[in-house]
Amino acid sequence: MNLANRITLVRIVLVPVLLLILSIKINHGEYLAAAVFILAASTDGLDGYLARKRKEVTRLGKFMDPLADKLLVSAALISLVELREISAWVAFIIIGREFAVTGLRAIAAADGMVISASKLGKVKTVSQIIAIVFLFIHDFPFDLLNIPVGKFAMGVAVFFTIWSGLDYFRRARHLLKAGHK
Repeated sequence: MNLANRITLVRIVLVPVLLLILSIKINHGEYLAAAVFILAASTDGLDGYLARKRKEVTRLGKFMDPLADKLLVSAALISLVELREISAWVAFIIIGREFAVTGLRAIAAADGMVISASKLGKVKTVSQIIAIVFLFIHDFPFDLLNIPVGKFAMGVAVFFTIWSGLDYFRRARHLLKAGHK
């Protein structure tokens, strides 16, 4: 297993660590959870960069990388629902979009095509990470001014989630036309 895939594996292993931290009551646990989430999220760009730079892109990495991303964000969102920081419909839209785009990519792959990440998809990911972190830390330091940065950021994330999802389907509409085999 190459270095990039090991880094991706670390991201997957950090998901249960994140869930454990969020489930136990410890002083300032939300900051520890945010730190673990940031660490895990930061490995996403690193593993891809290393795989490309070292010319070690593998099928395993192509499978594990998006899976690791979806596990991390889904675990965080479901935890935020349980912590009553976001509504279930927010998590559903974000997770549902991930399933839809993954399905679209599977259809394309069956036809030998690759649907790579778009700029909008990358903006979506960054906006989700920012929102999740602020919600984990209860908007600190903006909470001192009673500014709900996390809720606003999550609204932005939902907007980009929907927009980027629609953009993927628009760009791949030829795959979805009636009669396409």
